[in-house]
Order: sequence, then C-alpha cells, then structure tokens
Amino acid sequence: MDNSARWPSEFQEAVAKDGWLGIMMPSQYGGSELGLAEATVMMQTIAESGGGYTASSCVHMNIFGLAPVVKYGNEEQRRRFLVPLIEGKERACFAVTEPNTGLDTLKLQSLATRQGDHYVLSGSKIWTSTAQVAEKILILVRTTPLDQVKKPSEGLTLFYTDLDRTQVSVTEIKKMGRAAVDTNSLYFDNWRVPASDRIGAEGQGFKMILHGMNAERILLSGEAVGIGYAALRHASNYARSRVVFGRPIGQNQGVAHPLAKAWCQLESTRLMIMQAAKMWDEGFETGEYANAVKYLAGENAFTACETAVCSMGGMGYAKDYHVERFLREVIIPRLAPVSREMCLNYISEKVLELPRSY
Repeated sequence: MDNSARWPSEFQEAVAKDGWLGIMMPSQYGGSELGLAEATVMMQTIAESGGGYTASSCVHMNIFGLAPVVKYGNEEQRRRFLVPLIEGKERACFAVTEPNTGLDTLKLQSLATRQGDHYVLSGSKIWTSTAQVAEKILILVRTTPLDQVKKPSEGLTLFYTDLDRTQVSVTEIKKMGRAAVDTNSLYFDNWRVPASDRIGAEGQGFKMILHGMNAERILLSGEAVGIGYAALRHASNYARSRVVFGRPIGQNQGVAHPLAKAWCQLESTRLMIMQAAKMWDEGFETGEYANAVKYLAGENAFTACETAVCSMGGMGYAKDYHVERFLREVIIPRLAPVSREMCLNYISEKVLELPRSY
C-alpha cells in the first residue's frame, strides 16, 4: 500500500464489517460502548502488526473523531451520523488546522455566516487526512470574527457535514511516509452547510473539540508504541539470524543493549498510555497525561525505529525489511496532531505552574 499509495480499502472494510469501528460508540447506534483503553489496545495492535500508521490511520478518525457528536450532538444527529460511520458506509475527516494559524487554533480565520437554515463557509484548511476518500467532514470555523469576541475561545463553531467536492477544493500533500493515507489542503468559498449539521450551540465549538483532542493524543500514542514494537521485532529477528565473524550480531552487546533499552522505554510508555486512557474513561478531562504520553510515545517510538534500522545496518535501509518504512511513519507523532514542544509547554504551565512562554 505504501509503495502504490493506494487507500487500504480492503482492510478498512474488514474492520468495519466486524464491528470494530464502533468500539467506543454507544450500543444503541450499533457500537460496542467500550472505553478509550480498549480502543487504544486495538489501535496499538493494528500498528504493531506491521501495518503501522498506514493501517491505523485509515480507521483512526472513525474511532475517536465523533466523540463531540456523541457528547454534544442531539438525538437526531447521533442516529443520522453515528450509524453509517459505525457500519463503515461513511468515512470522516477532521479539519481544524489552517495555513496561517498552525497550532494557534484560537486564531482560526475560516468564517461561517448564518443565512436562514444554512451557514455559508469560506476559508481554507490544511493537514486534513483522508479527505480524498471521506464522505463526511468534522470542521471547526469561526461564526464570530476574532475581533468581536471577549475571549479567543469564543465564537468557534463545529459542524459535521457532507464533504461536498463541488464546493470544496481538495488537494493532496505529498509526504515522506504513509503514502496510502492521503493528507490534504482544503479551500472553500460560499460553501452552503445546513444549520442542522451544526454540533451543539453556536460559538461553543472549541470546548467540544477539546473533548476529542485528548482522546486522539492517547490513541495516537498507542499507535506509535505499536510501530516501535514492530520495529524491535524485525530487528531482533534479524539480529538472531544474521551471523558475522562467526556469531549472531545479537550476541554483541553493542547491538543487544540498544534494542533492550528501546524495549524498556516503549514498555514504560505503554503503561503510562494505559493509565491515561483509563483516566479519560473515568472522566478525567485535563490534558497533562494525554500530552505527556503523546510526547513520550513520539520520542521513544522514534528511538526504537531508529535503533532497529541501525541494528540491521544496510538491510535496515532496504525497503524489503520494512523498518525504514516504520522510521518514516513514526516521525508523525513527533509533529502531529500537536508538536512535542507544545506538549512540553502544557506540562510546564499546567503541572509545574511555570509562566506561559507563548
């Protein structure tokens, strides 16, 4: 899939057919009504299988993305939106980031104006994954310009609606990894969206997406750790069988110890991820654990993949052995959906009570 840059439709359809897309969704809409902890185990397993982010990303958004709809949508919306998502008949993408604002979400410029029973949206988004194949989009835009609100967190509104390609231009961004799962820039002008597709109250969208953001960071961390374990598995298998100077290279501590250290780092991160998921399931809403595991998973999974490539030498650089693909993909959690520096900023300010730096 990575080589052909082809959407992994067979895998995504199989996951939907067996009911896994609804793992966190309410049972009355066809879901399993399990927790984030169970969903994180599932997503780690998908990545750890060797599928990496190519496999996990094709179902990732459908697992966590509609958490705001579950919590803040009305009954009609939940039935209209959740059932086809769980059944795999509709796929969703998530549009928040904009070209001119990056991680400064409160400065979003895309604007929605109410006109009768519709809103008219104009603006742009970037880094929107799966928009080439998605039928639906969860999008955050301003309904009140920034200079007209008392606080920057006000005036942002959330919509879940059809991704109408006659009104939205979708352009793919070529990337170094995860080629099979597209990432895009979006441009729209005078895009008419039904008011019935607005989630919750107008102007309250920012708090709604925060509910899903912590869940996403925890899920993404599980996926990163899964990729790290997959890389260590490949490297350890190679180190046992590759004989140089009359002995397996894994017998040399220069090879064995970095792999062992990487496993220790991954395993400790996995345990903290499960603690973070358990806390989220129990209603813990602040983000220190979500940000901490996002930081740790990104760093330690990258180290594990880099160690695997270096342990295997030239074969680690060869596509036939897969670990170079893991290394390319595992850069994602160091960058998205929030940078490691912003994770540390949150911990500095909220946990250590240090002055805000930005």
